[in-house]
Amino acid sequence: MIRSHVLICGGTGCTSSGSKKIQQAFEATIEEFGLAEEIKLVQTGCFGLCELGPVVIVYPDGTFYSHVTPEDVKEIVSEHLLKGRIVERLVYNDTGNKADEIVGNVSLGDTAFYKAQNRVVLRNCGVIDPENIDEYIAMDGYAALGKVLTEMTPDEVIKCVSDSGLRGRGGGGFPTGRKWALCAPNQAPQKYVVCNADEGDPGAFMDRSVLEGDPHCIIEAMAIAGYAINATKGYVYVRAEYPIAVKRLQIAIDQAREYGLLGKNIFDSGFDFDIEIRLGAGAFVCGEETALMTSIEGNRGEPRPRPPHPAVKGLYNSPTVENNVETFANIPQIILRGPEWFASMGTEKSKGTKVFALGGKIRHTGLVEIPMGTTLREIIEDIGGGVPNGKKFKAAQTGGPSGGCIPASLIDTAIDYDNLTSLGCMMGSGGLIVMDEDTCMVDMAKFFLEFTVDESCGKCTPCRVGIKRLLEILDKITKGNGTPEDIDRLEELCNYIKANALCGLGQTAPNPVLSTLKFFRDEYIAHVVDKKCPAGVCKHLLSFVIDKEKCIGCGKCAKNCPADTIHKTDYTAPGHKLASYVIDQSKCIKCGACLSGCKFGAISKK
Repeated sequence: MIRSHVLICGGTGCTSSGSKKIQQAFEATIEEFGLAEEIKLVQTGCFGLCELGPVVIVYPDGTFYSHVTPEDVKEIVSEHLLKGRIVERLVYNDTGNKADEIVGNVSLGDTAFYKAQNRVVLRNCGVIDPENIDEYIAMDGYAALGKVLTEMTPDEVIKCVSDSGLRGRGGGGFPTGRKWALCAPNQAPQKYVVCNADEGDPGAFMDRSVLEGDPHCIIEAMAIAGYAINATKGYVYVRAEYPIAVKRLQIAIDQAREYGLLGKNIFDSGFDFDIEIRLGAGAFVCGEETALMTSIEGNRGEPRPRPPHPAVKGLYNSPTVENNVETFANIPQIILRGPEWFASMGTEKSKGTKVFALGGKIRHTGLVEIPMGTTLREIIEDIGGGVPNGKKFKAAQTGGPSGGCIPASLIDTAIDYDNLTSLGCMMGSGGLIVMDEDTCMVDMAKFFLEFTVDESCGKCTPCRVGIKRLLEILDKITKGNGTPEDIDRLEELCNYIKANALCGLGQTAPNPVLSTLKFFRDEYIAHVVDKKCPAGVCKHLLSFVIDKEKCIGCGKCAKNCPADTIHKTDYTAPGHKLASYVIDQSKCIKCGACLSGCKFGAISKK
């Protein structure tokens, strides 16, 4: 008889931290203690708190262990699983107390990270074994598909999705029900459903985590969409850099076929639907729906002019519905719980929840799912635990290379589609990167422009040439060669590219530049006029200086300097026995080796 379940995170984050070794250690130790008939090990998807991996949760008590090592496993088995005594030194604690001050059990739901969340998309991630269809079925899996095939017409399905207010979670937020409604009436010998899992934004890993932790919900949702628009074929386009997601998705597809939940005559309804996986090679532009479809067809991933839209002429020139992973993950719950339930969450025009990949200068990095309308302050301070190391929050970047920055002055902004758009930002797929006072906003804009220059397909001139010119101007500014006219030229070129680029990649690429110009123009001016980087990031505008009063004359900085630019002076500070050193600014290569090596705080960055 099973009395305890040990859940081990098998998402990419924890796998990279060694969770496979943890699992092997548990298997061997449980066998050693003769507990194989009483303890069940389950490899799950991502729990969300990625920085704490490897993560282990023991049920039924729900004890949450973090940073577990193979050496810790024997203690967990012998103390907790055998004797019922929690290993308190390994229990995750976000109360501010020291580990040895924790008394009793701390479960996942007790943490501040989870209390403010409402997990709809992530409901099964970290809860079930993603490679076991029976566990998904036990969580009402495929009940929604059974309902639509036996109780609802295609029009009723579309109305249900439309009434819920669900908007696309992959970019601009187009209403999902409306997209399906536009495709459904179009007649063709073959129609398609496409799942966009080509998640390419720097810092974004929401879709990957859903595929790794709950792949069956995507299969079920795609089949529901196929029934709604009369499509019999589906494709999941997922980047090859997601091997765990690809493996688990293929296992789920094979299991669904074996159970009769994919293929011919599903639920004896006469409805046929099947799914294939197509691997992407990592091109960011293939996240744009028409470029994605072109890639599935075996061609170079380049966007197509619209109209005609994919609902009329999409994959293989046939009517096609395309949604991203997170959008599809909401569909089964909307069908089962009703559109009113979903619409009761969020704001008037942005219903439901949104998953964010919280990263950057934040204490608790990982996946969070919050109702639309939650403020940025709640996400950063309450869920994320605030900015570490006593630094001040400066800005948050949403939407990745296609998004913009929300400054600290607007930290109480409610996060939804319309509010972000009004700030010159966008929701995007859900990357949320937190920046502190040490971040240079000009350099940040340059970073995203470097990304989009590399990822542009080159099909249209505004994107291929225009973004390159933007990057050249930013590079000129960060090297101290900018002029006031360059700032005006940046704005002019940004607006031209937005108006004339062919696809969403080019149209939104200027957003990081425009939003930083809007909220942090003073930093651009400092770079151009004062030839200074206020954050001390742009190395061409930096100088490293030795305080002769603090320098004890140890000479370590001179030994560390690769350019031989640091020399002894004739001055000896009061209280010190050795003469201080000085940096020859004309020869300094700005590497920072002197600063990192000084233990006495005598060197500063200016």
